[in-house]
Amino acid sequence: MALLAAIVASSEDAIASKTLEGIVTSWNQSAERLFGFTKEEMIGHSILRIIPPELHHEEDRILAELRRGNRIERYETERLHKSGRRLHISLTISPIRDTSGTIIGAAKVAHDITELRERQAQLTQIAADRELLLQSERAARAEAERLSRLKDEFLATLSHELRTPLNAIQGWTQILRHHNASPQDFQRGLEAIDRNVRAQTQIVSDLLDMSRIISGQVLLEVRPMNLHDVIRSALESVRPSAEGKGIRLHALLDSKLGPVRGDPYRLQQVLWNIFANAIKFTPKGGQVTVALARVDSHAEITVDDTGIGIEPEFLPFVFDRFRQADAGIGRRYGGLGLGLSIVKSLVELHGGAVQVKSAGRDRGSTFTVRLPIYHVRVDDADRWKSMRSDPLDTIELPRLDDTRVLVIDDDLEGCAVMARMLEGRGATVRCIPSGGEALELLARERYHIVLSDIGMPDMDGYDFMQRVRRLPHEHARAIPAIAITAYARPEDRQRALLAGYQIHLSKPIEAQELIAAIATFRNLRH
Repeated sequence: MALLAAIVASSEDAIASKTLEGIVTSWNQSAERLFGFTKEEMIGHSILRIIPPELHHEEDRILAELRRGNRIERYETERLHKSGRRLHISLTISPIRDTSGTIIGAAKVAHDITELRERQAQLTQIAADRELLLQSERAARAEAERLSRLKDEFLATLSHELRTPLNAIQGWTQILRHHNASPQDFQRGLEAIDRNVRAQTQIVSDLLDMSRIISGQVLLEVRPMNLHDVIRSALESVRPSAEGKGIRLHALLDSKLGPVRGDPYRLQQVLWNIFANAIKFTPKGGQVTVALARVDSHAEITVDDTGIGIEPEFLPFVFDRFRQADAGIGRRYGGLGLGLSIVKSLVELHGGAVQVKSAGRDRGSTFTVRLPIYHVRVDDADRWKSMRSDPLDTIELPRLDDTRVLVIDDDLEGCAVMARMLEGRGATVRCIPSGGEALELLARERYHIVLSDIGMPDMDGYDFMQRVRRLPHEHARAIPAIAITAYARPEDRQRALLAGYQIHLSKPIEAQELIAAIATFRNLRH
């Protein structure tokens, strides 16, 4: 027995014994080193001293196993060091019997596996980090592939949307060139060409608007405005499309809602997009209802349609750029998938919000635009009460008799079109393909107004106009000038005005706008 006691005392393993009540009866030196308690501090005391409180239930289970005569092998658990530090240990517990074979206690052999557990935890963390990196890499690759697909789909859609109107324009142009084209052909052809040019113009405008929105360069011309008039103007612009499909348009506008502050042009653009969308996705014979009401401190515009609805899984992506529910070559509806994204951005620039709801396929959809109502002075409200979106549509265009116009544009076809517009109102037009020739002509001849393109080779429109303003001849130096250009950003307009132009008009040119601008200059001169 003395030899056995000596072996236990000198063993490198932490060895202890206890009664079936959990009272420590022996505690060797290795146990002192492992747990920090001396044998005087442990013998006669409960083994629970080194067991974390939340693990006390383990002791009852261990004692129950020992009373049944069972041995516990390599039981991994946690124990407490005297300092309070937690240790990971592996226990082997054997029952102790007296000479009659009765179980009277237990012997424990404890191995410190803290370092092993820490290494395992480190390896587990490394594996988890590696898996996280792999997941991140897979997600990034999937996102890159998704964006690549979206880009390819967008380019294919853009090509389709541009080529479709071009096909109609080219086809009608070829028909009208033949001498046997009837007057009805001319009428239908001109209407088709005009319609498709406007479609292409809308595509370019959407792309430019999205570019401005992404770069944060959208400027709002905020002023007092009447939402009733903005809504009615937007409805009138889509009414022909609705009537063509037999779709009923209903407007329920709160007459008590006063004027607010905003950009009428941009808000009309917002509503036009929503109205046009509702009509596009509503079958023949359907209905679109527009309601305007005050809700708390907001003006709320609600657009309900009886159209094809929106699937629940697509609802979160309705306002995303280039996202379309029917994307792909087999899609039934046109467009680039930019309109509603532009709507969301413009509404938010006004301090508002836009939402969409739909009960699902063939259940229609509801778009709601909320705009904050600002206090507007009475005199401003009276001023804008009768605002209309396009007064040129309601007046007769003036004559341009005895008006000499010099047009500078390296695009001879575009130049000829402008000449035809103006000559139809009585103007005399001279077309010149370059700024250099135009400067020589202005030195010799008198003109009432200059129309100049900006993007021209050798001498662009900015350089040309700066040279005009330095000419020695008073009549040439002071001549009114209009920039006519495909560069339509706000900064392009500012640069044109700084170069010496009085007006900046973007292509494609509206004949009414151009004629009205020239007539204004002529009236100011008389």
